[in-house]
Amino acid sequence: MTLRVDISDRAEADPTNQYYWYIQNANLEVADRFLAEFDEMVTKLTRHPELRHVRRFRAPELAGIRWFPVGGNFGAHLIFYRKTEDILSVERVMQGARDLPRRLLEPPHD
Repeated sequence: MTLRVDISDRAEADPTNQYYWYIQNANLEVADRFLAEFDEMVTKLTRHPELRHVRRFRAPELAGIRWFPVGGNFGAHLIFYRKTEDILSVERVMQGARDLPRRLLEPPHD
């Protein structure tokens, strides 16, 4: 069974911001590869959402969240998601060396 994908506004903005960072700090080819790897991994997760166990955080708002690396040369970037019966809900996409609990809980920027 393939899950339907729901990508939060913040999870839409995260890879877009990273894409522009790669354009400025690497090149267009690297930026395009990042987005392709992200899209490929989200597709994979819709078929196999339980590839990772639920990540344990102290904050109750983060209960049930899972993560998986983007893949390819971009494994330091993590996709944070939740799985329900028929939906893969992508919450955030961020570099794994960050203060993850704080960053996952921060309010969206206007």
